[in-house]
Amino acid sequence: MAGGGPERTGGGHSPREGAAWRGVSVFQALALGLVLVVGALVASERLATGWLILAIQTGFLMLAVWRIATILISGKPVGAPPLMARPPGGWPRYTILAALHDEAEVVGQLIERLAAIDYPPDRLEALLLLEAHDQATIAAAMRARRPRWMRVVVVPPGVPHTKPRALNFGLARARGDLVTIYDAEDDPDPFQLREAADRFAADASGRIACLQSPLRIRRRRHCGHAAPFLDRQFAVEYAGLFEVALPALTRLGLPFPLGGTSNHFRIDALRAVGGWDAWNVTEDADLGFRLWRNGWRLGVLSRPTYETPPGALEFWLPQRTRWLKGYMQTWGVHTRSPERLGLRGGAALILTLGAGLASAAIHAVTLAWVVTAVMVAGVGGLPPDTPAFALCVLILGAAAAWLQGKIGARRARIPYSAADMIAAPAYWSLLSLAFVHAVWRLVREPFAWDKTAHFRDGEPEAQEDAPMLDAGRKAA
Repeated sequence: MAGGGPERTGGGHSPREGAAWRGVSVFQALALGLVLVVGALVASERLATGWLILAIQTGFLMLAVWRIATILISGKPVGAPPLMARPPGGWPRYTILAALHDEAEVVGQLIERLAAIDYPPDRLEALLLLEAHDQATIAAAMRARRPRWMRVVVVPPGVPHTKPRALNFGLARARGDLVTIYDAEDDPDPFQLREAADRFAADASGRIACLQSPLRIRRRRHCGHAAPFLDRQFAVEYAGLFEVALPALTRLGLPFPLGGTSNHFRIDALRAVGGWDAWNVTEDADLGFRLWRNGWRLGVLSRPTYETPPGALEFWLPQRTRWLKGYMQTWGVHTRSPERLGLRGGAALILTLGAGLASAAIHAVTLAWVVTAVMVAGVGGLPPDTPAFALCVLILGAAAAWLQGKIGARRARIPYSAADMIAAPAYWSLLSLAFVHAVWRLVREPFAWDKTAHFRDGEPEAQEDAPMLDAGRKAA
């Protein structure tokens, strides 16, 4: 176990360092004014309203086509590649950063999992970044049996009180050539760091700054905080994103919003772009596009990190509210100077964050419209008077979402039954509830961090990736 007490060092970050801290640009103000003018004209002209509705329907039709395209573009998964015995020039130094807050219950579990990572110990360091006031987590971390390469580092008080601020504090003290981040509930594949090191070594261009590991939701059998409906839908949502959408964007050479964990970086690239935006509550989403704007590229790995779902609505809703609020912040940051993203980067921003926000905004409205039309038609004894094009868009959109989820679930080896598909629109409608919360929170508390509660796992479900782990051990 590492000796001595936790490290306490000074420092911090200026509030002006975060891009999300800045206000609206001239371009955004002009664009907002134009939208308001067009909205007023549409409201006064019935014909214009019809054209606007048609434009919105066409946009969502294109989104459905894009979802189907991601399935074809992402290709068939080929499994984990064989690991090098030793990359040219030797194994690079690797730093693991884990920013933890109010995690006394799970910090010991995380330490056990990080200690199981298969990487040369003399080339590895891990920094557990704990807040100065969080004495319970500090005490739990100090009691746990830690490998020598793992240190407890106390982040001094400061603003904003966010995960990215703590990560930037750790980044300034990291000694690795490569750096990755993990969250409190993570259970990474033991060979994930080796795969990332191999991939960076094989990157002849030197332009890949970050590799994203797939995040897979693994439910627990004996967990008092489980919510079967939300857990299953959340797992499928993750599968569609990490097993289908991100591989497709990678094959197209486009940027994408990073996941909040298991990002592997070249540390020089990360430092060159200023690290994480401490004022953005989805610093991961922002960073993917900021790397792209600065000439870097992204990729994906095959070895996953397992996570548990947030659980019941009281835990799911604040997390999703923070995500959507952060997506709005990120959208605002990268549309201040959209020319810096270029056409391809701008298209990726629209297809990921833009589409996610627009979909969340209208899911509940769409479901309410469908239910109301059916009920009114049923009471009146008449067939629903539904525009054919609108109905086609609705059916194709739902089918594309179901198909992407089904393919992603198969690749992630998680169940997705017909009952789950039927229940999916109810889950999608909850996104609209989170969207309304996010708009309100963006106005009232734009930089407040709604932390997700984590609980120690119960007994894990059957591990279906055991062959991958066995193959990795043999290769290593």
